[in-house]
Amino acid sequence: MPITGYTLALSWSPEFCKPRADDRSHAVQCAGTNGRFGLVVHGLWPEGGQSWPQWCEAKNALTPAEVRANMCLMPSERLIARQWAKHGACMVKRPANYLKIIRVLRSGLRLPDYDRISREDDLTAGRIRAAFADVNPGWREEAIGVKLNARGWLEEIRLCYSKTFRPARCTPSRWGAKDAAPAKIWRGL
Repeated sequence: MPITGYTLALSWSPEFCKPRADDRSHAVQCAGTNGRFGLVVHGLWPEGGQSWPQWCEAKNALTPAEVRANMCLMPSERLIARQWAKHGACMVKRPANYLKIIRVLRSGLRLPDYDRISREDDLTAGRIRAAFADVNPGWREEAIGVKLNARGWLEEIRLCYSKTFRPARCTPSRWGAKDAAPAKIWRGL
């Protein structure tokens, strides 16, 4: 399936960790012994018209060194392995290339102070989106998806890219919550 674009999904770690603080399988990210994380990379997903190419045959396996080198971006060995198998193998032949693309994309981003923003009255998905665009010149709000859970808490920021890795308007499935949707940001305190 031809790739038409990409999504870089950034997970809001305090919300992810809220029910997992004592779960040994998420200890690196959630136990607090490695500090507290804010937005972490969930994955880089190729877009293919009406669907997301997934589970393509991987000819090369991740090495332990590749996993270790990327734990600051994606603080879970299992997550790195799953994202490579599920999405990365549909994009490139080698896991090192998939992880390099993620590092390059992430290094070009500034992250808003969502801890401060979480304290604002009448917070909305649109404000979360606008805060990201405000600190990242070249990013328009139409290229920033906001995923809230059923209770209105921030789960993920989804950055939409064209097939040449330029910010692009999100499709409805990646856009997420409407601007006016009430939102909350868990600080993990």
